[in-house]
Amino acid sequence: MEPIYWLIAAGVFLALEILTLGLTSVWFAGGAFIAFFAALCHAPLWIQIVVFLAVSILLLLFTRPVVEKHLNNSRAKTNVDSLVGRQGKVTEEINNFNQTGKVILDGMEWTARSAGTEELIPAGVRVEVQKVRGAHLEVTICE
Repeated sequence: MEPIYWLIAAGVFLALEILTLGLTSVWFAGGAFIAFFAALCHAPLWIQIVVFLAVSILLLLFTRPVVEKHLNNSRAKTNVDSLVGRQGKVTEEINNFNQTGKVILDGMEWTARSAGTEELIPAGVRVEVQKVRGAHLEVTICE
């Protein structure tokens, strides 16, 4: 009777994955499926549980990052993520010590800081966005 319970568990994990699309429970479905085969071989319950946990964790740790990398590489960057690498013009001197500086980028004005901690960037200079931190752009001078 134990093999049927593992198949039911695999089905439940697959249903959860279909509902959430989080790439989490599908790995536990794989563990339940392998535990199903252990149950078919009349392995003791404790071995089935160990097999389930070991396979699930191994799949989660080693295959999930690879699958996410391949699924996420075709997504277009949106919102602030799309600003990294773009160029803008300094409209107010960037001075990290005084916490001043503004950059205009695509017609929008952003508060900006220098990616180099002590670097002053005068107004009128072209800069490139290195990182977005909250509502601030971290920029470097374009070369």
